[in-house]
Amino acid sequence: MYPAQKVGKAEDFVDLVITNATVVTMNASREVLRDAEIVIQGNRLAKVGARSRSPKTGVRRVIDVKGAVVIPGLIHGHLHACQTLCRNHADGLELLEWLRERIWPFEASHSAESMRASADLTFYELIRSGATAALDMGSVNHYGSVFESAKASGIRLVGGKCMMDAGQGVPARLRETTDNSINESLKLMEQWHGAENDRLRYAFAPRFVLSCTEALLRRVGTLAIEKGVRIHTHASENPTECDVVREKTGFDNVVYFGQDGLLGQHTTLAHCVWLTAEEQKLLRETKTCVCHCPSANLKLASGIAKVTELMEQKINVALGADGAACNNNLDAWVEMRLAALLHKPRTGPTSMSAMTVLEMATLNGARALGLEGDVGSLEEGKKADLAVVDLSDTRATPNADDVVSTLVYSGQSTDVRDVIIDGREVMRNRTVLTMRGAEVKAYARTHAKRMLADIE
Repeated sequence: MYPAQKVGKAEDFVDLVITNATVVTMNASREVLRDAEIVIQGNRLAKVGARSRSPKTGVRRVIDVKGAVVIPGLIHGHLHACQTLCRNHADGLELLEWLRERIWPFEASHSAESMRASADLTFYELIRSGATAALDMGSVNHYGSVFESAKASGIRLVGGKCMMDAGQGVPARLRETTDNSINESLKLMEQWHGAENDRLRYAFAPRFVLSCTEALLRRVGTLAIEKGVRIHTHASENPTECDVVREKTGFDNVVYFGQDGLLGQHTTLAHCVWLTAEEQKLLRETKTCVCHCPSANLKLASGIAKVTELMEQKINVALGADGAACNNNLDAWVEMRLAALLHKPRTGPTSMSAMTVLEMATLNGARALGLEGDVGSLEEGKKADLAVVDLSDTRATPNADDVVSTLVYSGQSTDVRDVIIDGREVMRNRTVLTMRGAEVKAYARTHAKRMLADIE
């Protein structure tokens, strides 16, 4: 074990060494390193390689993870932190009625305090499950509370307020003017984009075609390029939604977005269950990212996205939980296992390999957030976002030689022991260090009770 030293210059200190590790690097060769170590300097990975046999000086902390697996932090490519307090209260509905009858009224009842409680509960759950980053779409109001929660919790977040200047059945408290929607988004972007040493970034988040005017979408398309931020929206989730979009615009979702300038590498479209061949071609040609949300698509009876076909066309497909109001959990391990199993009956037992699914939850997720240069794999120079996973439980015994298969098919969120984000320990031995779990849950219950009473 490396001795901690109290001498030397600050820049000489190694902040953290993780030793005796099996490391799933997700590097270009997809190497799995045995008996390895990870050295973290500041918020970056200074070394990912063979374990050193000689002592080092200036190590602040050593974590011995013998018998455990270190993986890149899991990444949610589509999330709604604003909906978590509505968990278990929006069941048995299809998408459009689910939005109009439950979700929009619920979101309209948010205060800044309840939004903070919802975000706190969300990020506490994410950290406990080994997720280190997410692409989030908020509600129309109070998105600053989500960023405040992300700042305090230590999560890496790319997010933005929901934009809604149109739509049937939209509550008055969610209906914006086009100018107000743009101006509020720009104000939040100026305050939060690049904050916390670039751990927080902004994304324009027009909800979907049916809640946005064409004028709003065109301005978002232009501003996203001008400001260098992402676009995050929904597309082709539900057959009825697709029919209504065609009736309203004369085009399919993705075609319509393309005409308004919203497609490209800087855009992530959630769901994409009912894509036409033309839409798939557009996604491929523009290198637009897609996020697959299997649990939510099944629970809302939306369908099963043709993920294997999209990936065969080299379309980047990430993985996400969507929201707790339509999932009803925010567990990336559930989504990985489901994604690995769901498509095999249609495309064969060798489709959706464990490695493919882990790529979706790490590397592809990083691309969906526009962070592929910094996170998604454990490589020297990248930011130190990782999770330590203990696979000693009966359910994962005996471990396969293929550790990735064991992770995807046998792993669970409760196996995650430690989490490091941006070089900072945010969970140690299953205890989140940045949040008080009992308080998070108590505040969530209090605010949920008030909000649910408002919409009953």
